[in-house]
Amino acid sequence: MTPLSDSEIKRILVVMAHPDDCDFGAGGTIAHWTSQGIEVSYCIITNGDQGGEESGIPVEEMAKVRQQEQRDAGKALGVTDITYLNYRDGWLMPSIELRKEIVKAIRIAKPDRMVVQSPERNWERIYSSHPDHLAAGETAIQAVYPDSRNPFAFPELKAAGHEPWRVREVWITGSPTPNHYVDITETFSRKMAALHSHVSQTAHNKELENMVRSWGEKNAEAQGLAVGRIAEIFKVISTD
Repeated sequence: MTPLSDSEIKRILVVMAHPDDCDFGAGGTIAHWTSQGIEVSYCIITNGDQGGEESGIPVEEMAKVRQQEQRDAGKALGVTDITYLNYRDGWLMPSIELRKEIVKAIRIAKPDRMVVQSPERNWERIYSSHPDHLAAGETAIQAVYPDSRNPFAFPELKAAGHEPWRVREVWITGSPTPNHYVDITETFSRKMAALHSHVSQTAHNKELENMVRSWGEKNAEAQGLAVGRIAEIFKVISTD
């Protein structure tokens, strides 16, 4: 599928399960979009408080720490509009309550394009198939279609002034069947700056940059790009 031209996109909403999912999955692409003047906002479903056991940060402080790390990471990519839904890390399930909150986020942000996680398990890369990722992806897709555009879905949202909104396109990270890539070689340094902002999650990994670069180079090679190029890959679907 050929995605919409970025020139047709004014606003993008990224919905992810945890702080740092935006940056691992799409950080270079997000930096590319914001550099073009596209408005990008985040909706982070959990606070990621079950991650970072190597950091020495007490678990009762982890949620606050991770929210701040995500704000710092967002600044590295040109994103300052971040909403936290404060669900419990590791316990995420598709639910009507979560769907309603994502519908509300969509109707507030009014995105032309969304970036979400894959609701399909990727057996080739199990890390992308964290249960929270699968639940976040499934619920976000349900929110996109049909609820965010349906005036009869969650009428209390419409009564509160959140009018129905039709998302034109969805980009899925971690999909087992990607159909689109973005060359992020020029924005890779900003992706890494964002990832390094997640100190509680990444500071222990001295090979982080080499690891992330290797992933991106493998993506680029699979797409026929020149040696040394770096790419992020997505499953793009039309929702028009």
